[in-house]
Amino acid sequence: MTGWDGIVFAPRLDWPILWALMGLSAVMVGLALWQGLRGWWLRGLAALALIAALTNPSLQSEDRDSLSDIALIVVDDTASNRLSGRAEQTNAARAHLETELDQLGGLETRVVTLPDGPRNTGTELNTALAEALSDLPRDRLAGIFAITDGQAHDDPLDLSLPAPFHLLQTGEADDWDRRLIIRNAPAFAILGEPITLGLRVEDQGAVPPGQSRFATLNYSIDGEAPNTAMVPVGEDMEITVTLDRGGMNVLQFELEEAEGELTTRNNSAIVQINGVRDRLSVLLVSGEPNAGQRTWRNLLKSDPAVDLVHFTILRPPDRHDGVPVNELSLIAFPTRELFVEKIDEFDLIIFDRYRRRGILPNSYFSNIARYVEEGGALLVVGGPELASADSIWRSPLGDVFPARPTARVLDEGFRPEITELGQRHPVTSGLEALVPAREDGPGWGRWFRQIEMEPLQGQTVMSGIDGRPLLMLDRVGQGRLALLASDHTWLWDRGFEGGGPQLELLRRLAHWMMGEPDLEEETLSATAEGQRVTILRRTLLDDVGAVTVTGPDGESQTVDLAQDSPGEYRAEFDAPEIGLYRLSEGDLDAVVALGPQAPREFEETIATADKLRPLVTSTRGGVQRVEEGLPELRLVREGRAAAGRGWLGLTPREAYVTTELRTAALLPGWVWLLLAAGLALGAWLREGR
Repeated sequence: MTGWDGIVFAPRLDWPILWALMGLSAVMVGLALWQGLRGWWLRGLAALALIAALTNPSLQSEDRDSLSDIALIVVDDTASNRLSGRAEQTNAARAHLETELDQLGGLETRVVTLPDGPRNTGTELNTALAEALSDLPRDRLAGIFAITDGQAHDDPLDLSLPAPFHLLQTGEADDWDRRLIIRNAPAFAILGEPITLGLRVEDQGAVPPGQSRFATLNYSIDGEAPNTAMVPVGEDMEITVTLDRGGMNVLQFELEEAEGELTTRNNSAIVQINGVRDRLSVLLVSGEPNAGQRTWRNLLKSDPAVDLVHFTILRPPDRHDGVPVNELSLIAFPTRELFVEKIDEFDLIIFDRYRRRGILPNSYFSNIARYVEEGGALLVVGGPELASADSIWRSPLGDVFPARPTARVLDEGFRPEITELGQRHPVTSGLEALVPAREDGPGWGRWFRQIEMEPLQGQTVMSGIDGRPLLMLDRVGQGRLALLASDHTWLWDRGFEGGGPQLELLRRLAHWMMGEPDLEEETLSATAEGQRVTILRRTLLDDVGAVTVTGPDGESQTVDLAQDSPGEYRAEFDAPEIGLYRLSEGDLDAVVALGPQAPREFEETIATADKLRPLVTSTRGGVQRVEEGLPELRLVREGRAAAGRGWLGLTPREAYVTTELRTAALLPGWVWLLLAAGLALGAWLREGR
């Protein structure tokens, strides 16, 4: 195709000079007119011919190749547009459009598929449309077709579309759905205290008449047996739960399926709440003033979550030093109140170098043993008194001790060592790495006293002189007991010979005794980052089996664990979908939740044209429900309505590309000169008559 592009100029002089000549010619012609010369107009034409010759006018023509127009089809392949029969409607609409566009001829079809948004961002239709347009020549775009349910979750953009935008809406007019909404849920909860969660059950779409206004809600904590409640539909409600396990708790809520609802994917919600203790009550009883009691006191007082009650026995009942009672400023030891009436209110009891001195009768020690067996925690820090005849081991409390003192006190220097079992136990594993190592072992300072003990039960995690038990841990009934056969931990606190991880050891010890989940010996846990799940198995065993993972759809798979460090086995796998995953290995179970409380794709599932109507209206496009039939395509002129009953339009763009450009002089130079001379001669002859 050839087209004329008009007249172009290639002046023989610079334009400022030409403009000056044109001005001078105009002045001269004006003088001729003022003087009444009859050839003034011939003079002007002669000057004009000369100036035209100097501008060198040429005719320009070009060879053009026509370009095809472009029709853009945006296909919604997100989760909400795959519900019910929407995927089939989408495929049918796409095939129909491609056939119609091909029959129109001169059109190039571009298809953009819109996947699920990353990280639960939903349907990002506006963003996908903007990215597609950035790769297209806008002067060739004849029309845009979006095949979608109309649910767009990103913010509208100022796209300034140059062509009609049409919506082919999937879904059915009688679609309805029921969903569960978590209105509010705390991130933390105090163990043993009730917490309230706000929920709402909501119906959307064309709810069939006679549908019940109540729904059955099942909810469970950490995959345990579910609780059931009847809840109203369309009303805000509250549910009260109580957490008994520290650490992350996974709460799952699920509505029973209603007949005819669009999907059950939004009938469930997952909430993760971290269970924490309110205030840990600790009773510290020091049998006598010693260098180590300040270490214990500083450790417990430095933790704002600990309520510490500390007594030091300075004056036993049988001591008579002649000081009148009314001049004593000491507080009487409330033995009955502490060890009988309120003993169960303490989370941890510590006996620091305590000896039987007649203050606590055997019945009180029996009550302490009962406290431990029923879930309490007891820590015994022993000095020389543990090996004496006044040792508390010789009381009824000795029945729950993990070891028996031999009455020997070993006064010699030694460096504590972590046993092979202790390398795998959470209380002591990794402690060696906290202090730079020496050539002869861990970089810890020495202790100088150890009480010889004969192990009876429990676990020895640290050893001292000649491998003798130094730190023993034991589970007694439902409670826990720890026995430290030395009172020289304070040497580490003072930095003697480089010190040692004293604060970390005592912190772990205290938290293990109070049931901290991260310090349990046998645990199975999982964490999720995106779709990747990390499984962690802690154990004191030499080997573990594979973990069985059950997904939200009920399908199971096994995952083999690999040893990561002593006592720790780890594995990773990519979860195929979001939801609640249950893990089991032997007698251990765990749950992990992937994704948000409710996927955004399923927050609103009813098809609608409202969110895209501004684009449709601004471009004079149209909306066609797929269930009502597929539209005919027509070509319409730009600026006219591009949609009607049963049809949608495209605007031809008539774009082209120039393949060759040619120029030819309007007149040869001698012709311009001959024309100027003829006109000048004519002016002279007319004026000479």
